[in-house]
Amino acid sequence: MSPNLSPGCRGTLPPPPAGPCALPHLWDTALVGGGPGGPGAGWVAQRRRGLGQDAGSWQGREVRGQWGAGGVCTSVCPCVSPRRHGQLGHGTLESELQPRLVEALAGVPMQAVAAGGWHSASISEAGDLYLWGWNESGQLALPSKALAEERAQDEDAGAGDTELTSRQEQPAAEDAAFISIQAFPALLDLPQDLEVSKVSCGSRHTAIVTRGGELYTWGWGKYGQLGHGDNASSDQPRRVEHLVAEGQQAEEVVCGPWTTYVCVLEP
Repeated sequence: MSPNLSPGCRGTLPPPPAGPCALPHLWDTALVGGGPGGPGAGWVAQRRRGLGQDAGSWQGREVRGQWGAGGVCTSVCPCVSPRRHGQLGHGTLESELQPRLVEALAGVPMQAVAAGGWHSASISEAGDLYLWGWNESGQLALPSKALAEERAQDEDAGAGDTELTSRQEQPAAEDAAFISIQAFPALLDLPQDLEVSKVSCGSRHTAIVTRGGELYTWGWGKYGQLGHGDNASSDQPRRVEHLVAEGQQAEEVVCGPWTTYVCVLEP
């Protein structure tokens, strides 16, 4: 089944089929209408696609209700446990079935919001950046234990057994310095008090454009999505120096799951 998709969707879509899944994925849902079940009935076509992967084949099923024709939207697979990373910003790890005000930001006028795989971000009208959710790869620009362990392994690669054993025996209390999940919005302290105009979130990385036209990225960098000329990850905001060297000013930025796209002004 291969429906002719059109932008937007009308009405409330049924949830994707439940079932076991080991990896995060999304469901594309297309309303194709005109089913054989009589007035108010229609056909819904759904297909599963992994984050950053090609979509699978379409599967159709009949639904009833007031459906518009040809709508399409996406929803998160319910068995991926999307609620367990604090990306809603309410201070808990639970799902919300209805829209709920983020109390921590109440009274702070916002101009933009972005959602990634397991983290979220927003920009205030004053240009402040707030981040919350999962910090496994440093995507919140907060200290990441996983990244610290990677750096320690790199440093230990040429070290002797004695030094390596000494590192491993350090008290577990040091883990308190790392943040795995930030369930409330955290204000990011950017270098030189920079003001932010644009933000986008990938699966596990974040990119911003400042009001001065500079691009900063951080988080998971295995596929070069941070734009720093390497595949290193970072839990600190880093300016993309290539644009500076070329005299280019960033205007817009969009993160894919493992890619980053930027619109720039040529000098």
